[in-house]
Amino acid sequence: MNQERLKQLKTMLVDNPTDSFLLYAIAQEYIKTDNKPEALKFFADLLQTNPNYTGAYYHLGKLHEAMGDAPTAIETYKLGLEVTRQRGAHHDHNELKGALALIADDEEEDY
Repeated sequence: MNQERLKQLKTMLVDNPTDSFLLYAIAQEYIKTDNKPEALKFFADLLQTNPNYTGAYYHLGKLHEAMGDAPTAIETYKLGLEVTRQRGAHHDHNELKGALALIADDEEEDY
């Protein structure tokens, strides 16, 4: 992780604490250094302020998978599928479908 980049992002966040892109970028910077708890915090802040930020669901689900929490990853993917369906975000929807198919066995619902 580029400490300078993280510092710049956090400085910008002070002026724009609900900026979705900044929250997402900071979460991604923490993922790069394997600081999963901080990444989770920023993804949570992001989805609390902007639940329609469709790209976050895939990365948050993958983060839960990396932390060994498959049930929460599945929940995240399913929630993301609903949001992407409502928003018409086809690319993100397809990524979530693929991620869910890889982790969930014998899913009853057709996404």
